[in-house]
Amino acid sequence: MKAAIFNIERFAIYDGSGIRTTVFFKGCPLRCPWCANPESQQQASKLDQWPDNALPLAGEEKSIDEIYAEVIKDKDYYIASNGGMTLSGGEVMLQWGAAKELLRRAKADGIHTAIETCGDVPIRAFEELSEYTDLFLYDVKHMDEERIRSVIGGNLKRILQNLSWLVKQKANEIIIRVPVIPEFNHDTVTITQILELAKRLGIREVHLLPYHVLGIHKYKRLGMRYQMPEQGIAKEELLPYVSIGEQMGLTMRIGG
Repeated sequence: MKAAIFNIERFAIYDGSGIRTTVFFKGCPLRCPWCANPESQQQASKLDQWPDNALPLAGEEKSIDEIYAEVIKDKDYYIASNGGMTLSGGEVMLQWGAAKELLRRAKADGIHTAIETCGDVPIRAFEELSEYTDLFLYDVKHMDEERIRSVIGGNLKRILQNLSWLVKQKANEIIIRVPVIPEFNHDTVTITQILELAKRLGIREVHLLPYHVLGIHKYKRLGMRYQMPEQGIAKEELLPYVSIGEQMGLTMRIGG
């Protein structure tokens, strides 16, 4: 079995606790105009589909054995730091068969597992992977169905249905993550609605991810136009949202 990936990041300190290895899968159902990894949106990694100057971003297909050989190298560091393996993307759950095998191997070796997901995938992916996943980092970007559809091409109904199903399985193993984006959801009404959703579902922790432009150079290499503001959001701008969440009894964090 193989997976289409575009990066394996060892000694990562985000996307879960401790020291981690994050495997970035290709393919995503969404088209967020602020995406920091636009190379992840297409699952195909065939070189003839990429501009010549973008070939290093194209990614590759690797066997599960090859990927897991990289992950297992740092098992001692995971144990010492309460770290583990995170599967990210793109959207890893589009390749749930390959993801399941990686997660199964990690769990058999006593390695903590996490998935970062946009939630806009068939429910079967959650049914297949939840048993082997210790932590879900679940993006909720907006609570307006039309904004989700028109701006990022997503299906809010499915995102929320999947989240509700997942809460029934493991409510204490979900963190809602909110990328805070100018001209999209960087306002008190929208963020409060998302925080109220977390509170209502019994999800105790929410991470706010400030908008940044670290991936902007990739758009030029891919021949894509970057349509978002070219200046990031300072963490201090998110402090009022943190206060709102804390007043609801939520554990709040800026950054992932």
